[in-house]
Amino acid sequence: MTQIELVGRESEISTLNACAKSARSEFAVVYGRRRIGKTFLVNQTFKGKFDFCYVGGHHLNEREQLKNFSEALKSYSKALFAPTLEDWFDAFRQLQVYLESLNKSKKKIIFIDEMPWIDTPYSGFVKALENFWNGWAALRNDIFLVASGSATSWMAEKLFENQGGLYNRITAQIYLRPFTLHEVELYLKSKNCPWDRFQIAQAYMIFGGVPFYYSLVNPKLSLAQNVDELFFAKNGRLRREFDELYNVLFSQGDKYIAVAKLLAGKPQGLCRDEIIKGIGIQGGAITKMLANLEHSDFIQSYASFGNKKKGTIYKLTDFFSLFYFKFLENNRSGDVRFWSNSLNTPAINSWQGISFERLCLLHTEQIKKKLGITGIRTEMSAWKNKTSQIDLIIDRADRIINLFEIKFSINKYSIAAKYAEKLRNRISEFQSSSKTRKGILHTFITTFGVLNAEGSSLVNSEIVLDDLFEK
Repeated sequence: MTQIELVGRESEISTLNACAKSARSEFAVVYGRRRIGKTFLVNQTFKGKFDFCYVGGHHLNEREQLKNFSEALKSYSKALFAPTLEDWFDAFRQLQVYLESLNKSKKKIIFIDEMPWIDTPYSGFVKALENFWNGWAALRNDIFLVASGSATSWMAEKLFENQGGLYNRITAQIYLRPFTLHEVELYLKSKNCPWDRFQIAQAYMIFGGVPFYYSLVNPKLSLAQNVDELFFAKNGRLRREFDELYNVLFSQGDKYIAVAKLLAGKPQGLCRDEIIKGIGIQGGAITKMLANLEHSDFIQSYASFGNKKKGTIYKLTDFFSLFYFKFLENNRSGDVRFWSNSLNTPAINSWQGISFERLCLLHTEQIKKKLGITGIRTEMSAWKNKTSQIDLIIDRADRIINLFEIKFSINKYSIAAKYAEKLRNRISEFQSSSKTRKGILHTFITTFGVLNAEGSSLVNSEIVLDDLFEK
């Protein structure tokens, strides 16, 4: 089996190492969505050499969590018996006693993984953690506590936004974002996977930038064969992945799934009021849900051009969810080679067009680099009226607006005469609606370029798939 390598994450590794070498006690929080590589990052950075490590158990009650914590204390302290722990205050007192017995000249690294799972109702875990840090660890200079968890809403509420004993106590926040296309390419190369960039882009439309999913790829098989093996085979590793994806991250996961499903059916996106109308959840609840989904990289919000405050548009950008709703949720075919047998069908071609738009929206830094505007202040937005929409607009401080047309194709994209007329009308409608006086540049993002771009008044600049693979 190919050894899994740590790809990218240079700044995150640097932050962890700096905390381990600093002259004070450090409290670092590593967070991000499920399967993004939080545990792998910490384990690889420190090669698993912790002075204490404990992983919270999913769906375990307080007694079971404490028992496992006690066993971890026994293992690390090399004691003959596991201590009896009455509550979490007792657990952290025992951890303190053990740590005080270690070499005083060495930084002690404590890793508590899946912390949100430990905080069962009425357990008092957070208060005990506050007491441990404020009453003992923070007063020393040799403690490095690393906390990790997938439930970003819990991490934010209980740690970053904590108004109690942990207020302003976190010394380092490390948020792991999904891989870019560049990082996925590096990772697949480390697995000796021979796919070209077109196949990698297609893979990204299914797996997104989630490293764990790529770790399951068999480099000896084509992308289509891998998709069949992972999703449509009877015991496919990712066949049931969606069942836990939202429920692990969010309490009341079914409501979050309802929002995601609603947005999956609206590629152009929806505003807040349209989401409220669609799922029937109102007020502060929907505001919190949208914020949690965005913090977890499931959705992205875009300002509506010319209406920053009230025109926010929300789009589902989690590729795994988009793939699930389109091809898995209601698939009753029983075809274990469903993907291979469905290639080049209208359903897949339509889905690829929408997914490629999402892929581009997640690589705007690469787009700006290609346009040579990384040093210019920019604002991203979208625009739509009753008949037209523009998924990506870059409004530049140098009084230029880039309007983007995004097209996925297996060859160079050809602009048909009828479509060219539609684009000209759309530009005219945008100018009339926005009343902008800035210069308009029409930019095409395609896989392999525009066939009839040269001499076309519609193509002011081009970006191709290779440009999106830039670091």
